[in-house]
Amino acid sequence: MTDEHGRRALVVRGGWEGHAPVAATELFVPFLEKNGFEVHRSDSPAPYADPAFMSGVDLIVQCYTMGTIEQAELRGLEAAIQAGTGMAGWHGGIADSFRNSSDYLHLIGGQFACHPGKDPAEREGSQADNFVPYTVNMLPEAATHPITEGIADFDLVTEQYWVLTDDYIDVLATTTQKVRPWDPWHREVTSPAIWTRQWGSGRIFVATPGHSLDVLENDSVRTVIERGMLWASR
Repeated sequence: MTDEHGRRALVVRGGWEGHAPVAATELFVPFLEKNGFEVHRSDSPAPYADPAFMSGVDLIVQCYTMGTIEQAELRGLEAAIQAGTGMAGWHGGIADSFRNSSDYLHLIGGQFACHPGKDPAEREGSQADNFVPYTVNMLPEAATHPITEGIADFDLVTEQYWVLTDDYIDVLATTTQKVRPWDPWHREVTSPAIWTRQWGSGRIFVATPGHSLDVLENDSVRTVIERGMLWASR
């Protein structure tokens, strides 16, 4: 709901600290404010359970990896999106949240499964063990979509998400897991890397790149996320 002060965004952040939820979301707060959003921050999904507050939220930006969500919070989140509130996020902050809830997975349409790492002989016991070079491939329908128009395929060296999805998502970009000598799978596996979802009157945007601040500052990743937030917003 837009009031006389413009649009309202709720930033929900927390969960696993490896994704730097506070610093990561703060990267995008100035962009939201520049685009007329009054930004509210929460360190838990508790505001989702407040229907009066949620009725005035135009956009949810969620960066909450793993963690748990209470039933009242989940029902409030579902109701808000169905009524037109948009939701946007990246990486595990939206695609690996609230593993205790199959209803949350149903809402988002995709769930992180794994990020296959380096050759076991090269691993050193750090997050970097999972950083591999890969390409985000834009699909033909991305060429004219407001989130991805003008963005070409781009390369990253970071976690490459393998996600389990349904066919009710609208995929704009994919990434393909190769078959390497140490992998147990026998053919390449392509996963959505950027998708949208229509849910009631609301819009959901998901990008799987975004493990760390340097990835979020990549020109293509940042542009896609900024556009995705605006696209999803009521």
